[in-house]
Amino acid sequence: MELQTFRHPSFAGTVMFLVRNHELKWKNHNRFSLNTKLLGDGHFCKHSISGRKCFSKNIRSSVSCSYSTEKNDTLPSVKQLSDARVIYAVAPALGHTKESHPESSARVPAIVTALEEMELTSKFRGSEILELQNFKLASIDDIASVHAKAYVSGLEKAMDRASKQGLIVIDGSGPTYATATTFHESLVAAGAGLALVDSVVAASNNRLDPPMGFALIRPPGHHAIPKGPMGFCVFSNVAIAARHVQRLHGLKRVFIIDFDVHHGNGTNDAFLDDPDIFFLSTHQDGSYPGTGKIDEIGHGAGEGATLNLPLPGGSGDTAMRTVFDEVIVPCAQRFKPDIFLVSAGYDGHVLDPLASLQFTTGTYYMLASNIKQLAKDLCGGRCVFFLEGGYNLDSLSYSVADSFRAFLGEPSLAPKFDDPAILYEEPLTRLKQAIQTVKHIHSL
Repeated sequence: MELQTFRHPSFAGTVMFLVRNHELKWKNHNRFSLNTKLLGDGHFCKHSISGRKCFSKNIRSSVSCSYSTEKNDTLPSVKQLSDARVIYAVAPALGHTKESHPESSARVPAIVTALEEMELTSKFRGSEILELQNFKLASIDDIASVHAKAYVSGLEKAMDRASKQGLIVIDGSGPTYATATTFHESLVAAGAGLALVDSVVAASNNRLDPPMGFALIRPPGHHAIPKGPMGFCVFSNVAIAARHVQRLHGLKRVFIIDFDVHHGNGTNDAFLDDPDIFFLSTHQDGSYPGTGKIDEIGHGAGEGATLNLPLPGGSGDTAMRTVFDEVIVPCAQRFKPDIFLVSAGYDGHVLDPLASLQFTTGTYYMLASNIKQLAKDLCGGRCVFFLEGGYNLDSLSYSVADSFRAFLGEPSLAPKFDDPAILYEEPLTRLKQAIQTVKHIHSL
């Protein structure tokens, strides 16, 4: 099959069509406040016990619903979970957008377009690919398990100002902006991640090969520090999910892999002194926000449970395969996690405008496939990916779609998308020096 089969006649035009379609589909979801009950395409309702609210894209769902700490009534059925091989949730945050900003509202719709185009949805695959149509918003308590309550309440109050001005820059957060829907849509994004974790864990209780989860969500989260937002990120979705699995599911040992091109400083900071959450970040050396040095290993009881590996600019597929085999695998084998959570940033792609690594679609297929196998070997297959960066719509959407193919155990289509002619020699000598240093520091 030729590459043209997979490409849009006008990619930008198709994305804009899908964005408009999503805007119509979720217009109420973006307009109304947290205290509003909605009818139609989506509904929200406050639970008397948990304070968490539901989001459903199913028009037939009842506005009247209940919550129990023992049973999440918004999860897929046992039958659905037993059949699924991939389960994902979509939270595009269409109201959280700024003109010409790289972290745009077109990102998630572009991925959805690619999944449809490559026949990687339930429409084409039946029960083996499942989209969560009904999930709860994260509660304030969920967010406050990682972030300071003063920040959470302050952001909620700032929505009035954002509503009047249309768009605000959040003080002290660098390039992070907010619109009138940002607080609400950030709760939706975090809630989608929690629902996926709940679903994967529930499936793992009944089968040896639970589905891989993927949260196609924004705003991203891994830069958001406990005291506030940072670097396009509002709430730390992966960190919130890590605390959730510990508190609700009793999965004590959480292994977080962050392969975004930028250091996940927010996740790093949230667990510096926690020995039960291992945070491993690979990122471009010297990139934003300048943190994640190789000697940053955590402190106190958590010393050694943080591993940062800055990659020299120009690192590509060979570098990442080597890092996976020589660093990620032995770390995970020694830690013996109960679940893997992955900050999946696709901005290390050679086509991405915000960095200078040269990962390819094939690199991301390899990572998805190998992480899936590692989870199967070490923790019963429990693993959920969370979308972070990725700002070239083509490379982002094709790479995520190829990650889905890896989850399904199907051959990569990377040769259809990647152009080896644009790649150059990787700095493997510098990479080997970095790997040897991190091995020495962590006794690998």
